Amino acid sequence: MAKPYDYLIVGAGLFGAVFARQATKAGRKCLVIDKRNHIAGNIYTESIEGIQVHRYGAHIFHTNNKRVWDYVNEFAVFNRYTNSPVANYHGELYNLPFNMNTFNKMWGVVTPAEAAAKIAEQRAAHFTAEPKNLEEQAINLVGTDIYEKLIKGYTEKQWGRPCDELPAFIIKRLPVRLTFDNNYFNALYQGIPNGGYTQMVANMLQGIEVRLGVNYLKEKAELDALAGRVIYTGPIDAYFDYALGALQYRSVRFETEVLDCPNYQGNAVINYTDAETPYTRIIEHKHFEFGSTEPGTKTVISREYSAEWQPGDEPYYPVNDEPNMALYARYKAMADAEPHVVFGGRLGEYRYYDMDKVIESALDCVAVQLDKINQYK
Repeated sequence: MAKPYDYLIVGAGLFGAVFARQATKAGRKCLVIDKRNHIAGNIYTESIEGIQVHRYGAHIFHTNNKRVWDYVNEFAVFNRYTNSPVANYHGELYNLPFNMNTFNKMWGVVTPAEAAAKIAEQRAAHFTAEPKNLEEQAINLVGTDIYEKLIKGYTEKQWGRPCDELPAFIIKRLPVRLTFDNNYFNALYQGIPNGGYTQMVANMLQGIEVRLGVNYLKEKAELDALAGRVIYTGPIDAYFDYALGALQYRSVRFETEVLDCPNYQGNAVINYTDAETPYTRIIEHKHFEFGSTEPGTKTVISREYSAEWQPGDEPYYPVNDEPNMALYARYKAMADAEPHVVFGGRLGEYRYYDMDKVIESALDCVAVQLDKINQYK
């Protein structure tokens, strides 16, 4: 007996929306469900005081992939926002990523040769031939001053443990630019959709059935009966009811407030890199609209706190260390044995994906799957 849908897509985030759009375009019938009460997953934006607020933290679209850039521009017009965060260390402000503006403020150097010599001098003074932890690795790369002021406190807040207890491979390289360039990303294409990400995802899902507030894992048998194939974008360990144990994630929480001033900090993202400030950054959302201190006389800020993930929390990104990757490999073997389920996205594939990589993965996945569905009807 034919099932009413070709695909049940679990998750109305970026992966699910792209898959649904492409499958629908190819004539397949899709049902998209999400346990939240909104679409767009963690890139969800909402209007507060006329300002597009990134509820789950700052998301700046950037890519070198023209195919992906052209694809997202089918669903939104992007502004020319350029990610240029600032670091605040006890009231001292430094441009990020590390560049000539940073080095001039840190040491008073003026030329690239002076900056390179200063970094080399600091690295040599504390060089470790075989770094055993993140602290030794970071000092090997950029020296002590930058490490102490701009890396140590921030990283320890992010990961919830001391840098000398974190593995060295977390920082394989640190961008050091001997130019006066505050653009954080090395990407040909960059920006934020006018009207926010939610509208972009809504455009992707136009004409596709979406049900919100539906918990797939609690209604799995009933929902599985609706479609020939399931595209699952939730946590892979949760799908198997943590049968092999829980994978580790980092979580994030936000304190968001409306302030009675037109411009609180003058930049969309300011990182607090000292250990004493409890939050990792403050986001001022109106600055994501390039060059704007409008609308009105109010602004919306979010203080971001990093947190250890606990069951029931929203997982943000995986902890891709060796023990977790070994556990994921075992879950992946179980996933590969599920004949009617495809695991995709940041949580389904247990990968730290930027948005463009999520879209790449979804486009590749749907291309493979479109030829297979008939055998499952």
